[in-house]
Amino acid sequence: MTEPGTDDMATLLAAAARGEEPAWRELVHRYGRRVFALVKSRCGDVDVAEEITQSVFATVAAKLGGGEYAEQGKFEPWLFRVAMNRLRDHVRRVKRRPVSSDDGAIEGAASPQAGSGVSRAELDGLREAMEQLAPADREIVELRHHGGLSFKQIAEMLNEPLGTLLARHHRALKKLRELLESGEGGAEGKKQPRAKAAGA
Repeated sequence: MTEPGTDDMATLLAAAARGEEPAWRELVHRYGRRVFALVKSRCGDVDVAEEITQSVFATVAAKLGGGEYAEQGKFEPWLFRVAMNRLRDHVRRVKRRPVSSDDGAIEGAASPQAGSGVSRAELDGLREAMEQLAPADREIVELRHHGGLSFKQIAEMLNEPLGTLLARHHRALKKLRELLESGEGGAEGKKQPRAKAAGA
């Protein structure tokens, strides 16, 4: 997903920093659903996801208003970094591992034809397989497929070379596919039907 032009974004963020309500509505309209989808995919709870999403935009408001962010064409990765930090804070507070349970987002990560006859068993298998990925690899898959960030944005956000990130993403999707095919990602160890991984 391509971010709006730098000039447009700089104007919008300047207006938001001044506290102009239309600018804030536009920012939330552009990014609110994606932030919510990413957070919900990790915590699995709608109420918690809404609370964290609100916290993210409150943090963004404070930092914009305080002059702590200068637009350089990187607002989107910065916004999602704030979201991931709020999510990590929540996980530390409740002392439990984040759980991927957003069926729609998992379908999107697993199949280029999301929603085309994917069964409940396949979704359960995907959810369990996602939990078996290394946390850093799961984060890349979720930022790409739940948050909708480009690989370049994720590379900037995580401060990793683009080539390394692409290789890790490819390996993570391959691992998901292997887990599903071996039955390790499915309920009661039953082998799940093969799911095609996007970009593999």
